[in-house]
Amino acid sequence: MTAEAAPPADIPGPTGPIRPSASARTVVRPVGRATISGGFWAARRRTNADVSIPQGPRRLEDAGNLANLRAAAGGTGDFAGDFPFQDSDVHKWLEAASWQLAGAPDDEELRADTEALIALLASAQDDDGYLQTHYQVARPDRRWQELDWGHELYCAGHLIQAAVAHHRATGRTGLLDIARRFAGHIDSVFGPGRPVDGVCGHPEIETALVELYRETDERRWLDLASYFVDRRGHGLLGDGEKSFPGAGYWQDHVPVREARTVTGHAVRQLYLLAGVTDLATETGDAGLRETAVRLWDTMTESKTYLTGGLGSRHELESFGDPYELPPDRAYNETCAAIASVQWSWRLALLTGEARYSDLIERTLFNGFAAGCGLDGDSWLYVNPLQVREDYEGHRDDQSARRTPWFRCACCPPNAMRLLASLPHYVAGTDDDGVRLHQYATGTYGPVSVETDYPWDGRITVTAEEAGTWTLSLRIPAWASGATLDGEPAEGEAGWLRVRRQWERGERVVLDLPVRPRLTHPDPRVDAVRGCAAIEFGPLVYCLEAVDQPRRLDEVLLDASTSLEAEHRPGLLGGVTVVKAGALTAVPYAVWANRGAGAMRVWIPLR
Repeated sequence: MTAEAAPPADIPGPTGPIRPSASARTVVRPVGRATISGGFWAARRRTNADVSIPQGPRRLEDAGNLANLRAAAGGTGDFAGDFPFQDSDVHKWLEAASWQLAGAPDDEELRADTEALIALLASAQDDDGYLQTHYQVARPDRRWQELDWGHELYCAGHLIQAAVAHHRATGRTGLLDIARRFAGHIDSVFGPGRPVDGVCGHPEIETALVELYRETDERRWLDLASYFVDRRGHGLLGDGEKSFPGAGYWQDHVPVREARTVTGHAVRQLYLLAGVTDLATETGDAGLRETAVRLWDTMTESKTYLTGGLGSRHELESFGDPYELPPDRAYNETCAAIASVQWSWRLALLTGEARYSDLIERTLFNGFAAGCGLDGDSWLYVNPLQVREDYEGHRDDQSARRTPWFRCACCPPNAMRLLASLPHYVAGTDDDGVRLHQYATGTYGPVSVETDYPWDGRITVTAEEAGTWTLSLRIPAWASGATLDGEPAEGEAGWLRVRRQWERGERVVLDLPVRPRLTHPDPRVDAVRGCAAIEFGPLVYCLEAVDQPRRLDEVLLDASTSLEAEHRPGLLGGVTVVKAGALTAVPYAVWANRGAGAMRVWIPLR
């Protein structure tokens, strides 16, 4: 390609959570300058910025997380909380706050809260770099001896990701210095010839170390990540009684490269595979790439819910067998949806294939969005596809009712950090130009977008820079009959590519056929055989009891009934409902925001 025909440069800005190195084997790189300024996701992000993130320090104080840090810093006090990984909630909130500061550098209150927590972490860190309050305050005699449930490396991973976010967002090095000291301590403990040969019961350190390598250009972090990936599956988490609830639960039953399907605890599996994909991207390891693609394929073919949700069993928060996808007993942890987005985005960057971004869209608009209350102060830990009449609920975090915080509070700060960094999951650049993976009003490098997606399928893209380059527009798998500037538009492998000499301000208009449709399940999913679901563009819909003329357990749907869409600006923040005769369906993304009640996605056919 000549210099004259080169695509526009993406001027460096506060880049997001993933920044492949210059030598990475990747087809697409995330756009650095990215801003969501209107529409569905802008509203969600505004609530995250105005309500969710600001309340974080108070929630962490009330739950005892910050008291633990003070106890570690002062050498006195008891450990608060039921889990050894309480610190991870602090780290995830710091990451969310950092991405928020990237877009709001003048938010002095948020900056002060962030710097106060960083100072507290610095005071709590041991001289040797170690930092996990449970083993500093409660069990100093058990440090690095409870790798299955202790989550020391898991907490370190979230600390590293927060540090990278803070450095990219603010340019300040305080938190990054803390993370590097802890990573250096880990490097002195784990690996060949080191005191400990082991892996963490909860993956997370792997992808964090790769990003630390990208941020610092220190090769040892990449090598340490490789060690943790290659040592998993060799029984290092114990056997027999020690391995309860079974080696497959922690993905320690078979070496990563030999795994044939996703299994065990869903979030653990997905975080591990995000790290596997990062390593494949940075090292060019064909075996790791093949593994990541193979396991993604098996997951989407038989273990993924219509909403993009993952984890069909409350027991051990785990994947089930192929096609074991019960709607009422679905676990679908919000953190699993977040992890799925993170992993699929890495695969989209690595391969350039649109199908990974298709799953991101489905998961974001459904499995993830449902987990976040419209008020910014209520959350779902689990996301079933059916809640029965007279629902009695489950214990603690397993209840399908919105809760302000959780005993195990992994989901709220995790959701905060994804929403805060979401603009960086929308677009990327390749050797030819710009790719739009998701559709949201905003500016992404050399293009801007205007749309009312997902309520309307019209997407106007404006070139903000002149030159000869290719604009690649993703055509979702559900979108048959798309047009570009009024003419039929057929994509190739999910991409519609528009190459031309662009003038600044030049526009193209993509129209996606957003309309209601009935979706039938795979007949191998026994639990919903004989049912259908309503979809509208990228949105999955559900029936809530409050909208229906009869009890949901009495509802039957005639497959020949016409479906009619009606936008209601005053309902649930402004949504489009779908009418099916006497039934009214609302987006699954907003269910459970009008109090407790019955709900179902899959509707029995008469």
